[in-house]
Amino acid sequence: MARTAFEVRAFRRLWAAGLISDCGDWLLLVALPLVVLRLTGSALGTAAAYLLELVPMVVLAPVLARVVARFGGRYLMVGVNVLQAVCLVPLFAVHTARDLPLTYGVIATQATLTGLFEPAKNALLPTLVGPARLVSANALVGLNLNLARLIGGPLGGVMLAIGHLSLIVAIDIASYLGSALLVLLTRIPRPERNGAEPSSGFLTALRAPSLRGVLTVTLVAGIAQGLFLVLFVLFVIRQLHGSDADVGLLRGVQAIGSIAAGLSLGILSRKLNPRTLVTLGAAAFGALSLIIWNLPQLSTARTVYVALFILIGAPGIVLVTGTVTTLQHATQEAGRGAAFTALGAVNAVGQGVGLLAGGLVDTGVSLGLLLEIQGGLYVISAVTALCLVPARPTTVPLPKVSVEHAS
Repeated sequence: MARTAFEVRAFRRLWAAGLISDCGDWLLLVALPLVVLRLTGSALGTAAAYLLELVPMVVLAPVLARVVARFGGRYLMVGVNVLQAVCLVPLFAVHTARDLPLTYGVIATQATLTGLFEPAKNALLPTLVGPARLVSANALVGLNLNLARLIGGPLGGVMLAIGHLSLIVAIDIASYLGSALLVLLTRIPRPERNGAEPSSGFLTALRAPSLRGVLTVTLVAGIAQGLFLVLFVLFVIRQLHGSDADVGLLRGVQAIGSIAAGLSLGILSRKLNPRTLVTLGAAAFGALSLIIWNLPQLSTARTVYVALFILIGAPGIVLVTGTVTTLQHATQEAGRGAAFTALGAVNAVGQGVGLLAGGLVDTGVSLGLLLEIQGGLYVISAVTALCLVPARPTTVPLPKVSVEHAS
């Protein structure tokens, strides 16, 4: 019988480190776009900030995969956390529009470092908790992001209003250093692998038949998520005739559903089938999206949409938990870093395509049509999972290459 990952002391420390770091991230994630908007007065400038978060994961993916393969593990994560803290320091000098290059530089650098930290962390989880607790561990890690959004998101806006960006930067720096200390104190059950061990390259992971299904699902779902980021605000303002406060409310309450689903999967899971999680998560996301987009024809009552957006928070964490667990089962230790780098790159490409496609609404393409496409893409990803993701993923060794020459 599968047990909760919280029973593992090393995982508890890693989880706490992630929660501290993620709360700091959400403070900054909310504040920086607002700062860019204030300094530029341009929605395009703000959109550029979001796109900069995706570019490094795509352009630098082969390099990031090599670094994770060569140095991946606890010490890489500690080093990345410290670098993330140091790289925030230039934000103390941001005061006017002339300082925007500093802001964009920090955004790109942080995205690059996240592209190292997340694959290293996801590759380490099977070592920490074992196969039986993987669903629990991945769900609880996903829970972190939503707890952080619920805590750090509102605080970021409030602190920016009553203080200055420097206050938020200082707190985020402290969160990275606190995370680094907790990761450093985390004991790994067995020695971390030698850096000279052969490892799978980034391009090898992209081409691997064992990963084809989960990467395809991630690409399609990423496009849908990119569309959502652009169209959600327009839907609330134009279709629901809502205000900025309504946008914030409906975006925020999604965390409630995500937290409930994360706790359920993390504490009550019993060897759940990863393909089932992926399929149900994507299907529920698509169904709820289509209901929400079409419901204004019948009602625009705020209470109805609050309830629906709470519900739509749950499928996301179910989908991500199933995706990550599938990939962990399908790869050996030496190939996991490259596999998760490939997953991040594919997701970034998908979201980028979705963000650009969402801009078609400014060229006269119907908002309603784009919303239907967004919901339909999640349904397509569910069908893809059912057809291409194995019901019981087995570990398949990826072709190995020397880390010095990894793709």
